[in-house]
Amino acid sequence: MARFGIMGGTFDPIHLGHLVTAEEARFQLRLDRVIFVPNRRPPHKDSTDVSDPESRYLMTFLATAANPYFSVSREEIDRDGLSYAVDTIRAFRKRFVGTDLYYITGADAIQQILRGEWRETEQLLEMCEFIAATRPGYALSHDDWQKSHIGRGYRDRIHTMEIPALAISSTDIRNRVRHGRPIKYIVPDGVEQFIYTNALYRERQPVT
Repeated sequence: MARFGIMGGTFDPIHLGHLVTAEEARFQLRLDRVIFVPNRRPPHKDSTDVSDPESRYLMTFLATAANPYFSVSREEIDRDGLSYAVDTIRAFRKRFVGTDLYYITGADAIQQILRGEWRETEQLLEMCEFIAATRPGYALSHDDWQKSHIGRGYRDRIHTMEIPALAISSTDIRNRVRHGRPIKYIVPDGVEQFIYTNALYRERQPVT
């Protein structure tokens, strides 16, 4: 049975930490491919602080094009309304019948999931397994799992892995651009060129 990784996110911008995480997840969980899914309207962020969807989609495409195991989906970019993971996973289960799906995300998102803060959290965990990437020295504690009925009930469906490159953040990259500091070797070359050519992150850009 095929195993696909689904990496959702704002990708504003996508950076090497995202790519290292996706590749490590592919290796550790023996995934056949990783599908990057830039969201249109992230439910957890103010839309006025997020770059336009097409720019984020194009940056994600540029960043992943060289890896034959990576692809980019327009599932959330083309869908109106807020971008919820559960809607995307439902759509992918219909599209990729008989495929095991693994949602790749960060440890902070797993904390939200353990608190039941994602839309239809338990239904989501029934439909796909999760891969949680953590920074070195950061780990979900035993209490994190035991205090949550979701953690106790779905522990075997949440995998964790440590990624050194997660010290990189999109927030820091945007701030670096805003203050004229270099971003080379933090983002792929094509993404760096796209940011400068389109003057991204010089000021806030509303989502359309």
